[in-house]
Amino acid sequence: MLIELSGVSKIYNQGKANEVRALSDIDLEVEQGSMVCLKGPSGSGKSTLLAIIGCIFPPTSGRAAIAGRQLARLPDRFLTLHRRETIGFIFQRFNILPELTVLDNITLPLLPLGVPPRERRQRAQQLLERFAISHRARFPAGQISGGELQRVAIARALINNQPIILADEPTAHLDTALSREFMEIMQQLKAAGKTIVIASHDPLVFEHSAIDRTVTIKDGRIHVP
Repeated sequence: MLIELSGVSKIYNQGKANEVRALSDIDLEVEQGSMVCLKGPSGSGKSTLLAIIGCIFPPTSGRAAIAGRQLARLPDRFLTLHRRETIGFIFQRFNILPELTVLDNITLPLLPLGVPPRERRQRAQQLLERFAISHRARFPAGQISGGELQRVAIARALINNQPIILADEPTAHLDTALSREFMEIMQQLKAAGKTIVIASHDPLVFEHSAIDRTVTIKDGRIHVP
């Protein structure tokens, strides 16, 4: 399994008056090359679960192993490195910097890795061509369309060729046509061998034929109807 969670719980502000238990005893396995949807309403815990899978922070308790490495055993700096090498993120609002060019937005994840400028440009150009936005490379990101922004966000998530792609409510601010386009691209990435986990309550996502399994999260637990 590429992703293995066993008895995972997450408590924010543990021991304080404002303590919040976001996840309780989560068991989850995701096979390499599959696409899984974490389904649930806002506040259900699915974004927290996605953040643990994404190595943003370790669980409070339980075991989380991503690509064969247990998160609890990794110091913060190694956790960060593991995330950069393993996980590509697609955020709900894309987190694109509007004042930077499309090219610079796509290459941002490579800067902390010390990748030389020429190689950064080469990698980005391949993705720009793949997603048919090479003509926008020098445009400020704030001046391109929503569909083009979506493709920039996906290209940025792929720039380091990470094996796992995580997407947090990626269609929340997209119309139906763009949502379908997003899922078509995810289907292509799955076919190319990527492992994809999407947190979403959008039927266009969790009812899509490319989704191998839908996991319903309710009140911080996996809900079995």
